[in-house]
Amino acid sequence: MIISTLTTFPSFIFLFINGTMLFTLRSKPVFHETPRYILLYNLLFAETVQLAQSQVLFLLSVSQVKLFYPVCGFLLFFTSLTTVISPLTLVVMPLERYVAVCYPLRHPTIITIRNTVVGVIVTWAVSSVNILIRGLLVVKVLLKLENVNVKDHCYKIDILLGLNTDHYDKAFTCVIFVSAALAIIFSYIGVVAAARSASADKGLARKARNTLLLNLVQLCLSLCATIYRPLLTALSTTVTMTAFSWIQNVFYVCLVVLPRFLTSLVYGLRDQTIRPVLMYHLCCHCLK
Repeated sequence: MIISTLTTFPSFIFLFINGTMLFTLRSKPVFHETPRYILLYNLLFAETVQLAQSQVLFLLSVSQVKLFYPVCGFLLFFTSLTTVISPLTLVVMPLERYVAVCYPLRHPTIITIRNTVVGVIVTWAVSSVNILIRGLLVVKVLLKLENVNVKDHCYKIDILLGLNTDHYDKAFTCVIFVSAALAIIFSYIGVVAAARSASADKGLARKARNTLLLNLVQLCLSLCATIYRPLLTALSTTVTMTAFSWIQNVFYVCLVVLPRFLTSLVYGLRDQTIRPVLMYHLCCHCLK
């Protein structure tokens, strides 16, 4: 109980900070009228929802709460929906920076608010199709169950669903993360090449290059979250219950909580436009 409290308290602090960041990105017209801030909002929204969902599953696990299979499956599928949004958004964000540096004159006509919103809708549509396909693959398994109560922790339903979805999940995850990595690498090479030209904006190119490196780090952090449940599933049968409780809490903080919080922290403090507004709201309007 003490260990769970020590891991739950930071989660609520991080949720508050992420929520403040989301409010900040909707507090001024410049944020919801600039494509890169719209993409950042989509990324941060997915990260915040996923952190909240993960906290719910974590509390259910440590509280030994048993759920119906349909309820548990819904929670896991909804978690998978937001998990995919992060790497999909990281496919679009580097391309926006690439256009801004390599085609500055065409950037306002290519990266419009309308096109950005379409890109956001596409990321959610692709993720929704993935969940639909995954649901169709497991519905036959759920219909054959005689007992509708989950016998163990909710995340361990993956052991059952993995019979039909393991290969599909691995293939889909691989395609998404490889696509994001290629988009970031391609954009980074293009930005570096453009920075060497005499007509390039050196300052903009340098900031874009740093942003792309940050995108790559964010992609690695998103990848860490995808291995959380598989690691727990593998360790649950090989270690004692006491050791498993410690490992579960450590993995939860390192692989789930911190990556979701770092998005808000790094982007919020790094951006010169966001930082003063974010600090103003975090300090309860005490800063002038």
